[in-house]
Amino acid sequence: MKKKQKLLSVIIPVFNEENTIEDIISQVRNSGIKSIELIVVDDKSTDKTRKLLKKQSKNIDVLILKNKNEGKGSALREGIKKATGEILVIQDADLEYNPKEYQKLIAPIVDGKADVVYGSRFTGSEAHRVVYYWHFVANSLLTTLSNIFTNLNLTDMESCYKVFKTDIIQSIKIEENSFGIEPEITAKIAKKNLRIYEVGISYHGRTYEEGKKIGLKDAFRAVWAIFKYNLLS
Repeated sequence: MKKKQKLLSVIIPVFNEENTIEDIISQVRNSGIKSIELIVVDDKSTDKTRKLLKKQSKNIDVLILKNKNEGKGSALREGIKKATGEILVIQDADLEYNPKEYQKLIAPIVDGKADVVYGSRFTGSEAHRVVYYWHFVANSLLTTLSNIFTNLNLTDMESCYKVFKTDIIQSIKIEENSFGIEPEITAKIAKKNLRIYEVGISYHGRTYEEGKKIGLKDAFRAVWAIFKYNLLS
């Protein structure tokens, strides 16, 4: 008897998230969507993350332990290959994004209106933690620069919450190893004849003291990726 396909594949790229990894796995499993394939890719963590992931193995459908730390893009590339669900969502491990919002994120795809959905931290009326002003400015500038080349009117290109029909994201060759993956994916889906939607989401941002990792070098890489994948590819 053929195994029934899961509705949603959730991919969590992880690097040194010992303080949050068990919580996020629990939140995904209690998101309200029963038909979930959970794929966790550890990008060669050096803290207790791997030990905790092995402890949580019964709650993880696919666990990938990379032998080399290469970045978020590399981890996602490995996870996307393994996905078998109808729809795929990217989930960070740091608790900044709430899995209970999966239902509204996948709704435009389930309803047959969309092929891709971005969760926007800057639209809608959901709760939004006030953290770094200059991060907001950087996000706005990167999104605007990306929109200029893609001719999309996104409000949050850098959002973690990106949702795809699985066959679509698996058809895209992902080249970036690090945070340049966000503008890369955006550029590549913009070149396809796809229906793209945005949905307002909540955001519970971390401070650097709480473990936030993204920095100035990642912003420069994102700028390069915008030019590279829109003009040179």
